[in-house]
Amino acid sequence: MKLKLGRGIEMDLGPRSRIMAILNVTPDSFSDGGRYEATEAAIAGARAMHREGADIIDIGGESTRPGAEPVSALEEQRRILPVIEALSKDPGLLISVDTWRAETARLALAAGCHMINDVWGLQREPEIARIAAGRGAAVAIMHTGREREVLADPVADQFAWFGESLRIARQAGLEDDRILLDPGFGFAKDAELNLELMVRFAELHRLGFPLLAGTSRKRFIGTLTGRDADDRDAGTAATSVALRLLGAAVFRVHNVAFNKDGLAVADAMVQSSRKREPGDG
Repeated sequence: MKLKLGRGIEMDLGPRSRIMAILNVTPDSFSDGGRYEATEAAIAGARAMHREGADIIDIGGESTRPGAEPVSALEEQRRILPVIEALSKDPGLLISVDTWRAETARLALAAGCHMINDVWGLQREPEIARIAAGRGAAVAIMHTGREREVLADPVADQFAWFGESLRIARQAGLEDDRILLDPGFGFAKDAELNLELMVRFAELHRLGFPLLAGTSRKRFIGTLTGRDADDRDAGTAATSVALRLLGAAVFRVHNVAFNKDGLAVADAMVQSSRKREPGDG
């Protein structure tokens, strides 16, 4: 399976897991707020993540943590566009923009971005789908439970949400091979609900799209481990391995090296299982 990104890039999905590194160009993100707030620090951080093995750098200029102060579109753009412009000149470095705003997405793609990561699943500003289709970019469509009523069954709610998001995408002309689906771990989901989504993750393959897992340092990992946000990389890697074995293709993480090692083991297990013929002892 291939994912088509902007600027004529194609990425193989399946033979090995792919890592999307989180780069928050913000002062208030929940585990790394302020670390990459300065443009030069963000650029250096992205390059370090790429050297560690990140396949995509996901750049965001507005915190999505619960209770975060919203920022204006102009402030979001001021934070991220210089970083995208600088990194777009680096050979082999792929860039995603973490935004729900259509205008920010348009400017980011013009600056050299390859993908849009929309935490509102195209449903807050549907124009994002048309912009992505027009530029030939990929889109990660995320599920959220925020600011809406949800169905009692969490998987049924995933299907209902993505049904509407995919309707918007197709109406805009966005091709299926440019789409990732993200079940939105942590977005208006408590620890019990996140665990149920992990256990039932394989059911999401019925949607017919590659799946992105974004569990990194989320609150439910803290609930399970008792660790603070900046000390949840081991717990994150455990969820990455579990979800890889259940078929996730892309992993959005803060700590690239930690998760890369865990996923290397999971990838080897996946490859070994595929080599076994039915009936082998």
